[in-house]
Amino acid sequence: MERSLVLVKPDGVQRGLVGEVIARLERRGLRLAGAKFMQVSKALAEEHYAIHKGKPFYDGLIAYIISAPVMAMVWEGPSAVALIRQTMGATRPGEAAPGSIRHDFALEVGRNITHASDSPENGATEIALWFKPAELVSWSRDVDRWIFEK
Repeated sequence: MERSLVLVKPDGVQRGLVGEVIARLERRGLRLAGAKFMQVSKALAEEHYAIHKGKPFYDGLIAYIISAPVMAMVWEGPSAVALIRQTMGATRPGEAAPGSIRHDFALEVGRNITHASDSPENGATEIALWFKPAELVSWSRDVDRWIFEK
């Protein structure tokens, strides 16, 4: 089972899209392993976006992610990273596939509703940054045998 960090960013929270994101991931068949509604600290934002430090958009990115609460979640399933990213759509909403969250709800890259890990390795790193192990739940659903082959 792969795990991925998913954030409903401030624009998604402010627009009341947390439930929509959760519903789409649940309907896809993915399983929620952890969730918390939180105000992001500047320190956490800087660590999460450290790869972008020095880029022209960095300061705005930090200001934006700490501007309002986010819904931070961990989702799991076979090929979870790729499936979540497909469900979210391309980072640039204008390039996102019809039916994806970003296609349906976003217009600009700086207000694209969600963040999702881009690889299993980054997923593990991001999850460890945002969640303590005790905040994650390993569980199975009765329906899992109808969704997961293994």
